[in-house]
Amino acid sequence: MLLTGGFKSLLPHVLRRIIRCNRLSIRNTSGMAEGYKQANVVILHKSLADDFEKFCHANDGPLPLLYRSQPGDWKCPSLSRDSDIRTDCLQYRKYEHGTCTGSLKSLEEYSEQLKDMVTFYLGCSFSFEKAVQKAGIPIRNVEQKCNVSMYKTSVPCYSTSMFHCNLVVTMRPVPESKLGAAVQATSELKEAHGAPIHIGDPGLLGIQDLSKPDYGDPVHLHPGDIPVFWACGVTGIEAIINCRAPLAFTHSPGCMFITDLKNDSVRSLGGVPQVHCISQDPLHFSIVSAEAAQKIKTLETLIGIDPGERGVAHLRRPGELLRACLALSHAGSVLLTTGFPTHFSHQPPEENDGPPGALAIAAVLQALEKQVAIVTDQRAMELNQKIIEGAVQLGILKKPIPLLSYQRESADSALMFLCENGNPGKPSRFDHLVAIERAGMAADGNYYNARKVNIKHLVDPIDELFLAAQTIPGITTTGVGDGGNELGMGKVKDAVKKHIKNGDVIACDVEADFTVVAGVSNWGGYAMACALYVLLRCPAHERYLRRAVGFPRAAEGLCLPALPSVPKEEKLLKTLVQLGVRSGKTASLEMEVDGLPFYNTHSLMIEKLL
Repeated sequence: MLLTGGFKSLLPHVLRRIIRCNRLSIRNTSGMAEGYKQANVVILHKSLADDFEKFCHANDGPLPLLYRSQPGDWKCPSLSRDSDIRTDCLQYRKYEHGTCTGSLKSLEEYSEQLKDMVTFYLGCSFSFEKAVQKAGIPIRNVEQKCNVSMYKTSVPCYSTSMFHCNLVVTMRPVPESKLGAAVQATSELKEAHGAPIHIGDPGLLGIQDLSKPDYGDPVHLHPGDIPVFWACGVTGIEAIINCRAPLAFTHSPGCMFITDLKNDSVRSLGGVPQVHCISQDPLHFSIVSAEAAQKIKTLETLIGIDPGERGVAHLRRPGELLRACLALSHAGSVLLTTGFPTHFSHQPPEENDGPPGALAIAAVLQALEKQVAIVTDQRAMELNQKIIEGAVQLGILKKPIPLLSYQRESADSALMFLCENGNPGKPSRFDHLVAIERAGMAADGNYYNARKVNIKHLVDPIDELFLAAQTIPGITTTGVGDGGNELGMGKVKDAVKKHIKNGDVIACDVEADFTVVAGVSNWGGYAMACALYVLLRCPAHERYLRRAVGFPRAAEGLCLPALPSVPKEEKLLKTLVQLGVRSGKTASLEMEVDGLPFYNTHSLMIEKLL
């Protein structure tokens, strides 16, 4: 019996010969033949082969197809010389009608049946281990001398007529400081599953307990490690189980077929991928290309100008637009709020900064097929209903948005509004709350306009929803503002007090997870809409969003028509004027926002953002 040391440097054809002779006592091929591709194996009847190939192409993250054999062909000349799939895996599994009926060291006794069967060789994450190690990242399962951990998830694969199953993933612990390096090292290795499909809390994939993998061995995390999940070829085994074919064979998970092919990098589109934390509870990171991140940074810079010379440059938080939109991109259900009744002596008292930006975000969220609703003051429900109806008529929204109100009736009203039965442990109604130019509560419990006038009597306590969200896992929040007295600006309240006129009184005390500061709040809404479009067009992010299963979504067809445009925003502003909604700074019922003319100021900003 051969000892296991030194196998990482052996050539593949030597290893296959040793395996064929049944002279290995090891349990998996992780760490063997470093730098060479390893393959998952699925062998099924030729009548199922075409549909299984379609299933692989539809889910090429977990099932990157390296080679498909002819019926009865035990060799794979494009992957290896003098190989025999009947003998060259460490261990096989036999499936009959969806049930595993045995583990085998060889398939030679089934040679007659194999004459009518087709072998699929599918990429494996063991192939990228050397690249990961070269990036200075430890491979914990190799360190711990065990198989990698594999888990069934709640993520459905794209189905074909005969095949359906949920995604299976591998998990590798990675030090948090090395997350970017791990993504960079694997993103170009498309035939070894490519970049991770999830980084962070396993519960977001439906995995309840990392110590109980469905396949392989538990791998222990070191302090500071983050669980990182890659799509896994064992997904093919789950598909075989669900298909209930009369007879099928697979490799035993972790016992891969070792090819003669070296790993070749395929240059990622959009440049080097980046990793950003978008939530602490549950812990969740997202991926975006450097090119897309730079575009969003440019959007953030554009909206950061200060035409009103109010000192908003001191409030800016670089990178917050990107992180806010990454979080929003992952959300399934979004609650928007806007409305700043600064003109307390007019009816309606609302200003026209806020609603256009909120509707710009809502339009793109609708195009992305996310659930979206707006919560506003009870006294302003009729006005907001008319604004929404106008937006539908103008083609800004595809359909009306549900309009909600919130009143404090008891100590747990906010929890009751956000969660099923007021239980933070149950699924919440919304994943993300966005406030844009919404009056925010100051430290003394009042609400102030820029001139230090208390308008609390006109404002419902929607701040409580943002405060409650801080205690509810799975809800993130964003505040968009231009003066520091808006909901969500509590994160920059010290800068507001120092640099904004009347800031010591008017500064909002309520924080959001992400703070987007703009010269005019509507611009922040326009920039968020554009950033969501940029993210959908980013191949690295779009793949991460769909967990590398199914097909890419076409950004142009989905989102492009939903983006704000000068003609749409011009018509919307005219609608607001007709409804008596005034400019914030001047109370004028002209074509202006915050005292700045629509033409050549706001229209120019929209064109620049686009």
